[in-house]
Amino acid sequence: MAETPELILSTEGSTDLPHEDSTIGMSSEDLDRGYPLDLAAESHVVTARGLLTTGTHITGSEHCGHTPADELAPALSFEDLTAGSYTDFTGIEQAYEVDSENLMERPTPSPPPQRVALLPFLLVAEEYPDDLLNGLSEISQYCVYKNFVTADTMLEAENVERIAVRFQYDEQLNPGSVNVRPSHMNHRQLPPDEKFAIVVSYKRKSEAFRALGRMLGVLFDIREPSDLATVMSWDETAQFQTLGVMIDCSRSAVLTMQTVMYLLRTCALLGMNTFQLYTEDTYQIEDEPFFGYLRGGFSQEDRALIDNYASNFGIEVFPCIQTLGHLGQILQWPRFAGVRDTHEVILPGSEETYQLIEKMVDAASKPLQSKRIHIGMDEAHGVGEGRYKQIFGEKDSSEVFLAHLQRVEKICKDRGLKPMVWSDMLFTLAAKNNSLQSYYETSDLPQEMKHNMPDDLDLVYWDYYHVQTDAYSRKIQQHRDLGFDPWVAGGIWSWNRFYSALPFTFAASDACLKACKRDKVKNVFVTTWGDDGNECDILSALPGFVYYSEHCYTANEDIDWSLFRRNFAGICGGNLDDWIYASKIDLPLETIDRTRFPPNVSKWLLWNDPFYGFFSPQYAGVDLGLHYQEIAQHLATVSSGEQLLLYPLNERLAFPARIADVLRLKANLRQGLVAAYKSQNPKKELYEFVQGPVRELRRAVDRLWKHHRDQIWLSTYRPFGLEIIELRYGGLRTRLETLEDRILAFCGVESDVFQTARATVGMGGSTRADLSELDAELREVYAGIGLEIVVDFARAYTPSRALGTG
Repeated sequence: MAETPELILSTEGSTDLPHEDSTIGMSSEDLDRGYPLDLAAESHVVTARGLLTTGTHITGSEHCGHTPADELAPALSFEDLTAGSYTDFTGIEQAYEVDSENLMERPTPSPPPQRVALLPFLLVAEEYPDDLLNGLSEISQYCVYKNFVTADTMLEAENVERIAVRFQYDEQLNPGSVNVRPSHMNHRQLPPDEKFAIVVSYKRKSEAFRALGRMLGVLFDIREPSDLATVMSWDETAQFQTLGVMIDCSRSAVLTMQTVMYLLRTCALLGMNTFQLYTEDTYQIEDEPFFGYLRGGFSQEDRALIDNYASNFGIEVFPCIQTLGHLGQILQWPRFAGVRDTHEVILPGSEETYQLIEKMVDAASKPLQSKRIHIGMDEAHGVGEGRYKQIFGEKDSSEVFLAHLQRVEKICKDRGLKPMVWSDMLFTLAAKNNSLQSYYETSDLPQEMKHNMPDDLDLVYWDYYHVQTDAYSRKIQQHRDLGFDPWVAGGIWSWNRFYSALPFTFAASDACLKACKRDKVKNVFVTTWGDDGNECDILSALPGFVYYSEHCYTANEDIDWSLFRRNFAGICGGNLDDWIYASKIDLPLETIDRTRFPPNVSKWLLWNDPFYGFFSPQYAGVDLGLHYQEIAQHLATVSSGEQLLLYPLNERLAFPARIADVLRLKANLRQGLVAAYKSQNPKKELYEFVQGPVRELRRAVDRLWKHHRDQIWLSTYRPFGLEIIELRYGGLRTRLETLEDRILAFCGVESDVFQTARATVGMGGSTRADLSELDAELREVYAGIGLEIVVDFARAYTPSRALGTG
């Protein structure tokens, strides 16, 4: 079990930092000078303020990744989604149409009775076809509340009521359909010699596990034992032939095998039947040591094991790789200089390139049973514009792209594989405009492009941004006009942030899946991305997975939020309202602007240089520290103590709690420093500021860093790539140490760490005691936008253009 959130400063002994290694060297008296806010013990639950997921994308790099700057779309407020802790909205559209004043006036429903345990029911799979055995055994071993077993694994247990479950394959059912029925109307009033059972009839294996997941949700929610037979009865039909997830394993973070297995079990209980691991270079190729060099990629044995494990649940695993753009990780090495077009795009037209792609396709596909393969080819901007032009002469980029697509499609076809590609390049090349806006607004392709498109190919339309259903429908039809029935990929907003932006994720997913159902799309999946260092906890995407599955298993326009809540609890072990609330770390204030994408406030506020604080004018006049204090208090409460008896997954919310704890101290750091510096007695005021808030902030940063390292990264990902995160924490810790030392020098107090500065012969004295940064006048960089910005690390950390992105 992970450590309890340590969001307060202990007053016993010394700080977390070992004294001999610490630059602080604090006694218990020193610690007492901090802000004695006992967050973990605080029982105060903060009222949900209107969190609007908005934001304007601003990046310090050329490539804007998955957040375009010019796409605008209205979003939902946090309050829309969670007005009252237990409001059951019938649908997001209705919630969005209710204005904030009416929501504030609406009476809050009473919460259900407090409890610390589920009713003592134990589901026992007594009858099932042989092909379910392995999957059921895995669920039995790992289910959160230990309330499901198979008959052959059941141990003697007292004080539990065993409920038999029978799984039966039904050839007469339509694919995707499942029926769940109790054998009797009351499980405690049975005729002699009869036994109560829940009967699950299914056609596809994935629906059998979906039914089991939903039963676990029922067991979480049921309050009266006599209701069991009534609540264990339903029919469901998947609205799509395939539904699944794609997990980014290329942005620094490669999942451990344990995490992959966990996600597969979770997806199985949600009824998903496809699974992709997005791997640009993070899979191993024999005799190519610089392909994925020091990146922790999946071995062939890993991929075969993943495939076999997934097949136990009826989940098809197929490769998701890149064969044109997004290959900068390999193209940086001299070994691949011969196949480089640009720094991100491989060289089309070169036989050496196609020999490499043959190796890539073989390595990616051979360990897997599936004959599908996703070959990428999105955002290959500049194709044919680099070394290609020098070698082959100038050609239209559309011609270069299509010739390459045809060649790679043939490589796949020769191996009996059915390829699919992201569709954006077709539209952006036709528009001669690389922006995502051109992808979504370009409606047709030139005839020569249509004529040269390979026939045996699937197109994947990806869209994570729109919240209007018609926008998706238009693009789906445009793909059909080209002769392709598209796969549609939505997104859980996990990129360029510490925690998934769940309210906007729900809004965009709602519009996307409504369109897909209305337009009878056959194949859908939802993506997660880790742009700019993969700082996000991938498990914060779990509510997005559950939301997607709930939409995919109802023909209704809107999902059942009560079903959503109990399935998230029963399958994953978390309180949905608390997990949505944690998204507030990226927009802690009320706002009326619903026209932009979710900002990543916690990211840029954490990494923004502590001396400059050059983004602080974005929230001038607002006490962000107070807001983050409330967020930290709430998240610390729900991620520790008795809350974990009922919601064990809530322990994961200690991560956003620690982030909020740091930001309550850092948000107003620059303002506090300047006020002390310009006071009538600056040395006294600055010295006291160092002894209190600065040292408290340093301890909070250390706790966050260690938690992020141990409880998030190393418990979820392979260690490769951790250095990017630690470089960022190291930079912040060093700057805070330097800040303290220079302030002490200004105050005439020598630090134990820094020796007295000596002047170099022929030069002036040291500027160590010079605090001229605090004399600099700050400006609002993004005027009129306020907090609603999305920036990457390089832009957030320093005003100098000295850094690349992770």
